[in-house]
Amino acid sequence: MRPNILTAFLAFTFALASAAAATPVTITPVTAKRGMVVAAHPQAAAAGLAVLQAGGNAIDAAVATSLAVGVAEPYGSGLGGKLMLLYYEAKSGKTYVVDGMDAAGSLDVAAYVKRPVENRSYGYGSVCVPGLAAGLWTVHQKWGEKPWAETVQPAITLARAGFRVLPKSHEFFEESEKKLKRGDAEIARLYLPNGQLPVVGTLLPNEDLARTLELFARHGRDGFYRGPVAAAIVKASQQGGGVLTLDDLGRYEARITVPTTVDFRGYRILAAPPPAQGPALFLSIMKVLEDETFGGGPLRTPANLDRIGRVLRVVAPLVSRSVGDAANSRALVEQLLAPDSIRAIRAQVFSPKPAGLTSVFRDDNLFSESPLAATTHFLVADSAGNIVCATQSQSLHFGAGVVPPGTGVVMNNSMSNFAYTGPAGVNYVTPGKRPRSTIAPSIVLRDGKPVFALGIPGAARIPTAMLQTLLDRLTLNRPLAEAIGDTRMHFVPALNTTDPATIEGERSFPAADAEALVALGWKVVLPEEPGRGRHFGGLNAIAFNADGTLTGYADPRRTNVAVGW
Repeated sequence: MRPNILTAFLAFTFALASAAAATPVTITPVTAKRGMVVAAHPQAAAAGLAVLQAGGNAIDAAVATSLAVGVAEPYGSGLGGKLMLLYYEAKSGKTYVVDGMDAAGSLDVAAYVKRPVENRSYGYGSVCVPGLAAGLWTVHQKWGEKPWAETVQPAITLARAGFRVLPKSHEFFEESEKKLKRGDAEIARLYLPNGQLPVVGTLLPNEDLARTLELFARHGRDGFYRGPVAAAIVKASQQGGGVLTLDDLGRYEARITVPTTVDFRGYRILAAPPPAQGPALFLSIMKVLEDETFGGGPLRTPANLDRIGRVLRVVAPLVSRSVGDAANSRALVEQLLAPDSIRAIRAQVFSPKPAGLTSVFRDDNLFSESPLAATTHFLVADSAGNIVCATQSQSLHFGAGVVPPGTGVVMNNSMSNFAYTGPAGVNYVTPGKRPRSTIAPSIVLRDGKPVFALGIPGAARIPTAMLQTLLDRLTLNRPLAEAIGDTRMHFVPALNTTDPATIEGERSFPAADAEALVALGWKVVLPEEPGRGRHFGGLNAIAFNADGTLTGYADPRRTNVAVGW
């Protein structure tokens, strides 16, 4: 195991230094015969791989990976946040979705909507009932093979010993330093050792979290949603102006459902359903563009980007009206993806006099999420052909910026993802409701067999990254490594009727192409060097090869690593 992990991590560390790179960000594939884990920290990937090597299946390894990622990326995800997981079961050929999204507590809506935006974004007032713990327990109870406690143990060990602070980990700590120092004594004690940012290369332990995980290992879901951990969460919530009750936690259940499914050029794409809204956006855009040739490529020419942007401008409001945790949301998404709807959108976008680019459209979180939004994506594949493709998050980096004393758990701030105007809307805040999210774990099949699975963190930039990668791979037949590593672009609608819409990109985007987009009516912003990974997340993937081998792709825009055996 150690040589594979070391090799993969060195590839991650030096990927951007390759002078001969075909794309701005070099992706170094890792191929194995029996199992593969792609995750956001080397120690988390090692935890998952060890479970596979000990005879666990993809679900067992996914539990270990998920919890270990939560330890090693405390700013990104964990027990205090949410989970959306796709599971492809090889023996049946079916793909299931486990929805462990966060849920609103027992709030008084009329009173809550009057709270300042700040209160809905930071502190205990912004905390939803976390869903990740229930999601992992549910998926393991149905499909896991190893004893539950064994799958949790690697995270306990990691929390007690401490995770290694990597250079990019340090960047995320640094960007959140003000939040860590803002007033919550527990989060500062845990993540600012001696009042300072953790030093690169050092180990950062969390004994409180280790004890919480031990209760989770011993008692399953009740070790988190009932008992001393739940009591500590509710006490801190009530003292801090939150809305959570013991009943809210005790009643929470993850959902097992089915994916959103779209056929595209002979492939079948299976993706997260509502309340995940990222797939509804990129899948509908793909369907509108299904017959496009993009001039034979490359995808990122000014003409192609302008064309994609015009489609997105029409589709985005339709997605906003369709996706939420509502009984009719799945039907609304299916209507949006139906052939007659796609034809109507295509006609509207490509009419002789297409609409301009300056009309205003602002969604509560489809485009306005901060680049600091905290999410992570991991994948696991085992020797039997089972696949886990999962995205987990706590909304913004370090979530609400609070840790209930004694738990070691960073809490989400997912209340910020609800809509607070338009009570009839599908995403309007309601007790027990799950706010929507841009997360978009996806699996691609051909002739019923998996071809690859992928996903990415990055808030509002998740669906546009997925769109580019899928179009590159499925329309232009580019290798996954190139599709993932090429210049990342993003579309932002206009704030008002006098401003142009914006295309953002990494600075590897050519100056002449930027000028051409400006001439087409766009504003162009290039916020970071290729591969830095602050604005543009790291996309992870596993490909399933014809010879039965597995190839993992870990995007070095984040601390990702692929390991196999």
